[in-house]
Amino acid sequence: MSAHRRKPRDPKPPVSVSRGGRSRSRRLRLTRTLLATGCALVVLAGATAWYLYDDLASSIGSSKALEGAEKSKSGDVNILLMGLDSRRDQNGEDLPPAILEKLHAGASSEVGGYNTNTLILLHVPAGGGRAKAFSVPRDDFVQLHGVPGFTGKAKIKEAYGRAKAKAEDQLAAKGVTDRRQLEREGREAGRKAELETVRSFLGVPIDHFAELNLAGFYHLADALGGVPVCLKKPVKDGYSGADFPAGRQTLNGQQSLAFVRQRHGLSMGDLDRTRRQQAFLAGATYQLNQAGTFTDPVKLMKLIDSAKQDVVTDQGWDLLSFVKQAKNLSGGNVEFVTLPIEGFERNHGAEINVVDDMKIKRFIAERIGPGASASPSAPGAAPSSPGAPNTPQGSAPASSRGSGPASSAPAPAPAPSPSSSGTPAIDGGGVPCVD
Repeated sequence: MSAHRRKPRDPKPPVSVSRGGRSRSRRLRLTRTLLATGCALVVLAGATAWYLYDDLASSIGSSKALEGAEKSKSGDVNILLMGLDSRRDQNGEDLPPAILEKLHAGASSEVGGYNTNTLILLHVPAGGGRAKAFSVPRDDFVQLHGVPGFTGKAKIKEAYGRAKAKAEDQLAAKGVTDRRQLEREGREAGRKAELETVRSFLGVPIDHFAELNLAGFYHLADALGGVPVCLKKPVKDGYSGADFPAGRQTLNGQQSLAFVRQRHGLSMGDLDRTRRQQAFLAGATYQLNQAGTFTDPVKLMKLIDSAKQDVVTDQGWDLLSFVKQAKNLSGGNVEFVTLPIEGFERNHGAEINVVDDMKIKRFIAERIGPGASASPSAPGAAPSSPGAPNTPQGSAPASSRGSGPASSAPAPAPAPSPSSSGTPAIDGGGVPCVD
């Protein structure tokens, strides 16, 4: 054995950890955990947003109808909403009989054709501010544009269907027989003609558009869990299926379509139907905000799935940005206005709205131009509530037709107050009351 044994090392003294040190260590671990969780949530949120956008952009029908068209200046955005009175889907296939029965829209998909019975120009000013939605009455008699072989005037709703039929005839003459190709290219021609006609009539650029078919109102209402509306008096109409009591109520998909389609039994006819469409959109945006759709992924996905079935938009529209912006439009920040008409006439047996083209252009420019204000003193611009009957300028009242100078849908209804007749006014509970 070695004479020199190694001296054993002294054991290390126990480390004393203070209570404060343990607390700091726990806080550090907690901080790291929270940071990691936060980063994960950010990544998840980003991934979810991208998925929603990719799903929305890749699934909704896309159109090149606005390719090369003039755009708005200074950041303003004009969006044309087009509602087709068609009983066919985007591929030209008949809607199922069960759906047609629910829509109360006729047993045949041939009924209705391809008229754009809803035309609304939504103007969103740059940098925020209150948006304006201009409803164009479907029977306005205007110069059509983009319809091959047609020169002259017709109802503004007819530009789409006339151009579509002409394009299909030209394709068929070239030997094209594929139904889907005929439908696809025919609809593109229809969109271009309708967009060009509306753009020329209103005198403003159209930056984006959304096309909705007849079933769209049905699916939208169901996706939102119902749409709140308010009626000043009870209505019952066998043509549209409308059968509603007076007051505020929430409509399902089938009821919503009846609500926006009714014109029989309304004193102002088609113009009352236009106000119904405005009230439906006001109720839908109110419901979007109240139901928290924009912050609830499940509800948002249901809304997106609904849009896939019925909506076509222009190619290149950043829909995710618009969905975010739509949240700002859902708090009553949209003013609805119906464009003025001069009176009623008949053309080849059909009733038409007589309009003054230059007055319409001035009317639009004064409301969306620089420094514009919705002054009722503008030519042809005497606003009224959606249900108030107005006599068109230069014409007598008509029992089955709408009329009159421009009318603005009211902001959310105020508290009820006695009317001049002594009957309490109806409270819409945040949505406009209409006839």
